[in-house]
Amino acid sequence: MLAAPVGLNTPTKSFKIINIMRTVFLFLTIILFISACQKPKTQANASADAKRYPFKGKVISVDRDGHKAKIEHDAIPGYMEGMTMDFPIHADFVWDVLKPGADIRAELVVDSAASDPYFLDSLVITSANDPDKQGPPIDNNFAQIGQPVPDFKLTNQDGKPISMKDYKGKALAITFIYAECPLPDYCIKMSTNFSSLVPNLAADQQLKDKVRLLSISFDPVNDTPEKLKLYGGAYLGQGVKPDFTIWQLAVGKDTEVRKIADFFGLRYEVDASDKTQINHSLRTAVIGPDGKVIKIYAGNEWTPVGLLKDLQAALGAVPK
Repeated sequence: MLAAPVGLNTPTKSFKIINIMRTVFLFLTIILFISACQKPKTQANASADAKRYPFKGKVISVDRDGHKAKIEHDAIPGYMEGMTMDFPIHADFVWDVLKPGADIRAELVVDSAASDPYFLDSLVITSANDPDKQGPPIDNNFAQIGQPVPDFKLTNQDGKPISMKDYKGKALAITFIYAECPLPDYCIKMSTNFSSLVPNLAADQQLKDKVRLLSISFDPVNDTPEKLKLYGGAYLGQGVKPDFTIWQLAVGKDTEVRKIADFFGLRYEVDASDKTQINHSLRTAVIGPDGKVIKIYAGNEWTPVGLLKDLQAALGAVPK
């Protein structure tokens, strides 16, 4: 029987090589599978069908690695009685300041389509219980009321610089938004409310020159003045040249925006699981002609009609 030529594999050697390759492939597949299973769970944005409830409670314990906290919370009207339980929290910034004993306000988001069927959003620490971690003045009594708003340097939708000095002698409402916000009860509602006030103010001879609205973007990376002009124009109405005399939209350097946001207690941070989205709380403030804070809304419960009354009160048009 002739021997196999030197350099050529015999059938036995070929089978061994194939078996080795199969073993290596199987081993790599198992590693990839285990790695995939060990990836941390990420949370998608809340769906359009998500329900939101105002939430208040006291932190009992904090699980930073698990991104959750055990909270003794008040009754949530229309949803559940007060109790103590664990709540997922997706905003990364809270883990540097959230401590046992802290009092918090937030929104409980209930979303059957999400990875976490419920979680806390727009969390605000109202009493930190940590003297080394005192943030901006945020409490139920709003320490900012009666205080002058710090001056700021921003750029409006027309590319022109603006500051608090531009609003001296006028009643001013300030809110915070970013153009890509997908939530109907957040930035979309803030902008809808502001834009719906514009025609009423423009038609009032006593108010059109005395009242101003300002939306400040906390997304300076993406919200250019040009983008904000298109954004605001869409709310003011299609087919009409937008008039930004009453309502302006502005953006600035991150340090400048954070200065004014911190003053009002607004919290915002890029979503760790979706860099195109920003987790944020809400703040809408009424400023008097003297530049001092008269009223602050912490959530989205205010209405255009109510805000108009607040602005009139700031001017002394109606009793406060």
